Amino acid sequence: MQTEELSYAIITPYSMRKSRTGGIVGRLISRTGLDLVGGRMFAPSSELASRYAEAIVTETDPRHRATQELIRDYVLKNFTGEKNGQLIFRGPDAVEKIHRTVGHIVHERTSGETIRDTYGDYITDDAGEVTYFEPGVLAAFETEAVERDLKLWAEFSDRDGGILDHSINFPAGAKIETTLVLIKPDNFKFPNLRPGGVIEVFSRSGLHIIGFKVHRMSVAQAKEFYGPVLPVLEEKLGAKSGRENWESIVEFMAGRKPTECPPEERDRPGTEKSIAIVYQGVDAVRKIRDVLGPTDPAKAPPGSIRKEFGQTIMINAAHASDSPENAKREMAIVQVEENNFKPLIENFYRRQ
Repeated sequence: MQTEELSYAIITPYSMRKSRTGGIVGRLISRTGLDLVGGRMFAPSSELASRYAEAIVTETDPRHRATQELIRDYVLKNFTGEKNGQLIFRGPDAVEKIHRTVGHIVHERTSGETIRDTYGDYITDDAGEVTYFEPGVLAAFETEAVERDLKLWAEFSDRDGGILDHSINFPAGAKIETTLVLIKPDNFKFPNLRPGGVIEVFSRSGLHIIGFKVHRMSVAQAKEFYGPVLPVLEEKLGAKSGRENWESIVEFMAGRKPTECPPEERDRPGTEKSIAIVYQGVDAVRKIRDVLGPTDPAKAPPGSIRKEFGQTIMINAAHASDSPENAKREMAIVQVEENNFKPLIENFYRRQ
C-alpha cells in the first residue's frame, strides 16, 4: 500500500481575479483523483511572501531554474496583501500527481494538457526575453519542499489567512453583503469536475471569494443549521413524515440521522464533506441565489447550478444563505472563521 502524502496548489491572485478558481479546482480534483482535505484564503504579509519566495529556486536544470526564478520574482511582486487560495490534497503519490496536473510552464506549450498550459502565460519577445509571465497556479514538486512550504503557510495561517473581510476595495456607499455557500456532499462521492463546475457557475455573480473551508458537518451542526426547516416540513407533510424528511437532510449533510447518533458523538465531525465558501460584494445574497436557482432542480432555469448539477430537492448541489442575517447565523454554525488548515498540516507531519 502506497504511503499517503500531502500536496498543495495555490491559486494565484490573478487567477482569482479572472474567476478561474472553479476551472482550476475541477481539474485538480478530477485529474489527480486526490482527496481535497483543506483550503484557506490568504492575503500574505510581506514577511510570508518573502519567506515563501526565497525557498522557490531549487532546480539545477538551467531551463527549469530560470522558470523558478520567474516564479520567485512573481511572488515578490504580486503576493503581498493580495488574496490567493491555498488548497491541500492528500493521497498516494500526491506530490507527483499535482506536479503532472499543474505542469511546468514554457512558452512553447499551448496544448491545454496541464493547468499551466491553459491558465498560465509565458510570453517572450524575438530575443527570447520574457515580456509577460503568469503561472496561474503555484505548487512544489518535491516532497521535502511541500512539507517546508505547508509548514510555512501554517505558521502564518492565523495572521495572514482566514476570512479576508477587508481585502476588497468597494465604492463608497455601496451595499456590500457577505453570504455563505455550501457545496454539498453529493459533489464529492468520487473525484470529479462537479465541485469546480459549481464554483465556476457561481463566478457569474461577479462576487469575490473571501473565505474557503473544507468542512465535515457534525450531526449537532446539521441539526442547528437545518433547524428552521423542521417546522416547515412538519406543517407541509405532517409531524411524522416531516421529521423523517428532516432527519434525512441531516443524514445527507453529516452522514448520520440524529436519532441514530449517540449524544456523545453528535459534536464529532461527520463523514460527509462540504466546501464552505464566503462570497462578498454588492447585493451578494440575491446574486448568489439567482445563480443557484430554486430548491427543486426540476423547476430551476437553464444555466443555473441546480439545473446543471442538482438531482432532487435534497440532493441539489449547493446551499446559499437567503438573507444577510441567515448568512451570519449559518457562518457561525459551520465556523467559517475556524482555522482547520493549521492542525491538518501539523497533525499529518507529526504522525509521519
